[in-house]
Amino acid sequence: MTKYIFVTGGVVSSLGKGITAASLGRLLKARGMKVAAQKLDPYINVDPGTMSPYQHGEVYVTEDGAETDLDLGHYERFIDEDLNKYSNLTTGKVYWNVLNKERRGEYLGSTVQVIPHITNEIKEFVYRVGKKTNADVVITEIGGTIGDIESQLFIEAVRQISLEVGRENSLFIHVTLVPYLSGSEEHKSKPTQHSVKELQGMGINPNIIVLRCDRPLEESIFQKIALFCNVKQDCVIENITVPNLYEAPLMLEKSNFSDVVCRELQIDAPKPDLAEWEEMVDRINGQRTHCVEIGLVGKYVGLHDAYLSVAEALHHAGFYHNVHINIHWIDSEQIRPENVEEILSGLDGIIVPGGFGSRGIEGMILAAQYAREKDIPYFGICLGMQIEVIEFARNVAGIADANSGEFDEQCQHKVIDFMPGQSEDIDKGGTLRLGAYPCEIQPGTKMEQCYQMTSISERHRHRYEFNNDYREKLQECGLVLSGISPDGKLVETVELTDRDFFVGVQYHPEFKSRPNRPQPLFLGFIGAAKNRAERRI
Repeated sequence: MTKYIFVTGGVVSSLGKGITAASLGRLLKARGMKVAAQKLDPYINVDPGTMSPYQHGEVYVTEDGAETDLDLGHYERFIDEDLNKYSNLTTGKVYWNVLNKERRGEYLGSTVQVIPHITNEIKEFVYRVGKKTNADVVITEIGGTIGDIESQLFIEAVRQISLEVGRENSLFIHVTLVPYLSGSEEHKSKPTQHSVKELQGMGINPNIIVLRCDRPLEESIFQKIALFCNVKQDCVIENITVPNLYEAPLMLEKSNFSDVVCRELQIDAPKPDLAEWEEMVDRINGQRTHCVEIGLVGKYVGLHDAYLSVAEALHHAGFYHNVHINIHWIDSEQIRPENVEEILSGLDGIIVPGGFGSRGIEGMILAAQYAREKDIPYFGICLGMQIEVIEFARNVAGIADANSGEFDEQCQHKVIDFMPGQSEDIDKGGTLRLGAYPCEIQPGTKMEQCYQMTSISERHRHRYEFNNDYREKLQECGLVLSGISPDGKLVETVELTDRDFFVGVQYHPEFKSRPNRPQPLFLGFIGAAKNRAERRI
């Protein structure tokens, strides 16, 4: 029978529940188990797709096109399993589903109530992710902290699941903060005790308590928390801050984390084989010879989580090339013709990631122009590819007013626009081109060199496309359309083949990068940037 693990958090948010859940997933997979992971988010938005990146960080996209919480990126990068639309559920989606069922008459005239109808919808979702993937273990993280009003529905639902599947098939892990008070020079367990008491008041007794801390804990802390929170002493696990997050599974396993989980769930599994992960961490922590300066030019750089997967993918490629990646977070609104040289001159590579809206676009175009004219490796992702096309059309093909229909609806030359059959009279949420789509790579291109194959599939999240009316004109001027949809209708990637690396892709390759298996285009980009850095030095 599938085992269910629920991860909750207490005291404060941003404790690292997602990293704890992802680390446990990696450890259990290393013991030979099939693991699925999901996140239950209490906000009322149906999904994070329409939320500002400043509110929520990046929107992570699954293979089947679900717009999800960024924690799912951690799950995929650690566990290395593709997640799906059942891996993220919000309060908004729960009520949306229930109300639609009520309108269709599926409740046969019953009065629709929070219990059982809302909680049943949540339970069905949790059960479904395990069935969809045939998982041995389903790890479910519950967003927010214990005591939040909006989380109560999810807490009640997972309490019911525990009763339905049996205590031997369910496990509760509670992540809490143990603060250190410098005035008294001691750690304090009272916040954890209060948080656990709140959880117990909701009918859940945690089996394992994970203690977030910045410095090693005294033995007395483990003893006190075990006693007052009614758990076994070896079920109190230290989760200390580590220099890089990929050390987290190894750090947790030093406290026999997966052994304890397997014992409590009555799972008979071999010891985890972490040799590959340990080798990767050793490489990350090893002596890297050079530092590569990468300029990330975007409009949401005030919150680095808005580009979390892009930053992680850059670092993954840095691990492989044995270089440190120093990311310069550059606000595109600050780039102007008079200061572009000052801002960008010391860079070894420029990356323009995805985004929406007209704000900061001209600064991105200046960055793409500077990279092209100075032969600096350039990587455009989604919006970054469209920026590359607009810049090339304006400054090489001589189409001075070239633009995107997204930024200027009255523009005469929309080199980026809706394609025939698309409509701009549509809702904002869930209507983008989402999920994995195939792409055919043209031979002799940088794309082929990076991927070492001619047919690929990558994840998309966008609405506007390369305007096919300008294919011939831009190709004549030297723009190479290096990736095309199998039906030939959509331009997926463009590049300049006379440069070391100058590539734009309509999709989001960062979502498929892994710390032990970097994404091919990021490898190519950082490789080119490394070459430039060595020449610069």
